[in-house]
Amino acid sequence: MASPISALFPALRVCALTIAALGSWPAAAQMAKLPAAPPGSAVATFAGGCFWCMEQPFDKQPGVIATTSGYIGGTKANPTYEEVSSGGTGHAEAVQVLYDPRKVSYEKLLDIFWHNVDPTVSNRQFCDVGSQYRTGIFVHTDEQRKAAETSKAAVEKEKPFKESVVTPIVAATEFWPAEEYHQDYYKKNPVRYTYYRTGCGRDARLKQLWGSAATH
Repeated sequence: MASPISALFPALRVCALTIAALGSWPAAAQMAKLPAAPPGSAVATFAGGCFWCMEQPFDKQPGVIATTSGYIGGTKANPTYEEVSSGGTGHAEAVQVLYDPRKVSYEKLLDIFWHNVDPTVSNRQFCDVGSQYRTGIFVHTDEQRKAAETSKAAVEKEKPFKESVVTPIVAATEFWPAEEYHQDYYKKNPVRYTYYRTGCGRDARLKQLWGSAATH
């Protein structure tokens, strides 16, 4: 169920409203930079609705070096949060995971992804509606695609819910880091972050879908 805020402003993203009153974004926001990739590291990219909520579960996983919130799958170079949130650029909010494959497998990252999203709906996640909040696995290699397809098939077979899994697996395009104030939002603004997760019904729906396997 959407929060009272989302009911009043259905076209405007709820977690955007937690930044400042009624969708006011910080002026002259600085775009973040991707972290340097150590030798032997690899990259995985996932879209799961609010990117604030997708950083935390990956950050907790040993072997993950860094996570970056950003935008992928759209047509405009250097998109801003306001542009993506409007739904006009074709991008999805996403998190790019830099990890050490000697310490954590891509299959484990896929498992974390599935248990932190609602894979049964298209172009929305929880109270956020629009293609910019779609789920997606953005693969960087043929090996990642094969692993993602195997993982999706397993989820479809073993899922504890009746609905079909509609999350697509697509080739990764250019990933644009989001503004700096979005990075590690759950650490920088823990009260607002918790309010958003609760108000958006994210954790309640994850528990309904996945039971005790839901993680965040």
